[in-house]
Order: sequence, then C-alpha cells, then structure tokens
Amino acid sequence: MLVAEYTIPGIHVREHEVTVPLCWDRPDGSPTLTVFVREIVDPARKGEDLPLLLFLQGGPGGQGPRPTASGWWATALQTHRVVLLDQRGTGRSSRVDGHWIATVGSPEEQADVLACFRQDAIVADAEHVRRTVYGGARWATLGQSYGGFLTLAYLSTAPEALTACYVTGGLIGIDADAEAVYRRTYPRMERRNAEFHRRYPQDQDRLAAIADHLAAGDVRLPNGDPFTVERLQALGMSFGMSTGFESVHWLLDTAWSATIEPALSEGFTSAVQQTTGFDDNPLYAVLQECIYQQGHGASAWAAQRVRDERPELATDARPLQLTGEMMFPWMFEQYRSLRPFRAAADVLAARTDWPALYDPARLAVNEVPVAAVQYLDDPYVDLDLATQTVEAVGSTRVWITNEFLHDGLRVAGDTILPHLIDLAAGRR
Repeated sequence: MLVAEYTIPGIHVREHEVTVPLCWDRPDGSPTLTVFVREIVDPARKGEDLPLLLFLQGGPGGQGPRPTASGWWATALQTHRVVLLDQRGTGRSSRVDGHWIATVGSPEEQADVLACFRQDAIVADAEHVRRTVYGGARWATLGQSYGGFLTLAYLSTAPEALTACYVTGGLIGIDADAEAVYRRTYPRMERRNAEFHRRYPQDQDRLAAIADHLAAGDVRLPNGDPFTVERLQALGMSFGMSTGFESVHWLLDTAWSATIEPALSEGFTSAVQQTTGFDDNPLYAVLQECIYQQGHGASAWAAQRVRDERPELATDARPLQLTGEMMFPWMFEQYRSLRPFRAAADVLAARTDWPALYDPARLAVNEVPVAAVQYLDDPYVDLDLATQTVEAVGSTRVWITNEFLHDGLRVAGDTILPHLIDLAAGRR
C-alpha cells in the first residue's frame, strides 16, 4: 500500500507498507508484520519505466538507508529506480527492541520468533514486495555485507526474480558455520590490531592505562552500563572501516579528564557508549551467530569459545587487543539494550535444528550474473571463504582489491557500483 509520496532535493520518494506473516513456513494463522519499503528515483525520471534495483542492507538488524542528496544511490539513480527495504524487525518494519521482545512470552517462545528474522524470511518478504508492489517485475540486487548473505539465499530460492546481483564485501562460505567463520576472522582481526599499533604506537600505552583503570574500579557509562575492559576492546569493531583506525585513535586522544584523581572524560565515555552500543539495532547482536547456522549444530556462543582459546585476547594481555565483529554472552548482561534478549539468546545459541539457508546444487548451476567486490584487508568477511563461494556459484565474477575496506560502497560507491555493473555485464 502506498502511504506517502514526496520529493526531497535530487530524489523523488514513494513509501509503501505491506503485510507479511511472521513465519513464512506456516503463514496461515501466523501473526503478521509490517514491512516498509522506500522507493527512490531521479525526480526528472519519475514517470519513466526504469529498471529496479533492490538494496539489501548490511546487518543483520540494519534498517535501509535514509537517503540524502549524496551517497551510492546518487550513482544508481542515473540508471535505476532504487528500492530500499527496511528488513523485518528494523526501522519502520515492525521494529524489534527490548520492549517488544518482553511481550512475546517465554525465552523459548522468544527464540522461536527471533529465528523468523533470518535470511530466508527477508528474501520471502522481498519476493512478496516484488509481486504485490511491483507486479512481479524482475529486479537487480545490490547486497552490502550481510546483503551478500541475502543474495545467496535469494539465488537459492527465487533466481527467476533476478536480472543481476551485485555484492560488496558480503560473500560468505555457504557451508561455514559460526565457529568456522570466527576461526578465520580472529587472525584477520589480529593483523588489523598489529597494523593499528604500527600506525599509532603511542596508543598501546593509552589502551593499557585505560584498561588498568577499568579493571581497578566500578566505572560506568552515562546510561549506567558497566564500562569493562571487554567493552573497551569492543572498540575494535570499527577496524574494518576506512576511518576505523583514526576514529579509535582520536577517541583515545581525549580519554582522560583534567582532574587530580584519574577519571575518564565524559566525552570519551559517551562516545564509547554510542560506538559500542546496540540501542538502534539489537537484532545485530541477537542474530549475529544465527545467520551462519544451518542443519544440525548449535553455535554455542562460538565467538566466545574461540576467543577463550586465544590468550592474547585476555583483558590483562598487553598490548591490549581489540575485538571485531563478534558477539559475546557477557554483552547480554552488561548492555542495557540487550538484557531483555539474554534468555532468548541463550536458547538460540543452544539450538541445534536450523533450516538450510542456501542450496549448493542450485547455486552451482546459477545463470544470474553475479559481480562481487571483496576487500583484501576486511576483517569481517574471510577472503578465502569468499573465493570458495565464487567457485561454487555459477556465473559469478569477483574483483579483489585492497583499495577499500568494508565500507567501500559508502565511501566510494561512485567507483564501485559502475565497476560491478560492468563486471556483471562482461565489460570487464
């Protein structure tokens, strides 16, 4: 249903809402969700029959972008009508947060509901939007990070809907579970830590002093969350981004307050709370390991288990190592926004029966052109797993580069998107 239409500088916007079942495998009698879709087009071309490009947002738990005059979409709008989907549970699509999950029921019931927010359900939502809003017209997809996972799920279930697929930093091993992924990405994060300390050797002592201060007393963030050494280490999440090293370095630069007794500055603690928190996207933490699980096998807090095998990641190790895109059980105790999900997260971590997300046989004979860029130094997505997927998925070509990091699409969309379009079309 069309709910709004308006124009902002350089972009004409149409907004839609559609109703979908919570559980696509049993739609009759299932509770329903609202999925929100924002369609954008060049105002000068809003009456033209342009090809559709569906953007598959990174995440999990990330809402679609809120466009301004600049961004990768400025390049896409030269040739396409762009569809921005708020994935279920995010943004304006029946957003999931602590207040909502508290209304669901027991931890087991909550886990059953949260399991309905993975790739397969998001693809089913997209297909419903394509049929109901766009009359079944085929479209291309652009998948950023987790959007690459969604792309593989889409190609596994409804390739007939797709004209081409573009993936930026999101080719995952189609058979790799959470533990297999973390066994590969921890060493990548270790290399990013080493590079950070080579660039900013003075920050070794800064991190050590802050960690010692946190370990010695009860330090709190502005919202009351405990500020622990583990949470300090979580600042490494940004190390996969183009300005990640600088953002951490300059944050440490003003960490201390000008007081006689050692105290962390309010600006520093506020920034740590914002940078490491999940107030806007709790599903990112809740589903982080679930999105890898298929078949019979529990994730069993894989990131924590693998971390425990690496003494260099201990809170008292020096130089202090920062962690990456990993979620740990202590987060669901220390983070206010995640505490309502703690019991359900434990149930999800113990779950052993997960439906398949990808169809290797169907992917092997895929005929939809797929063009992907993978970043050589990206600590979030293992390059070896990505190249294995390229070999396993038909009609797939990959561009491997060290020019960009995980946010390449955001910082250089005008370079990356045309390159991928040409790659898929065989012009490169």
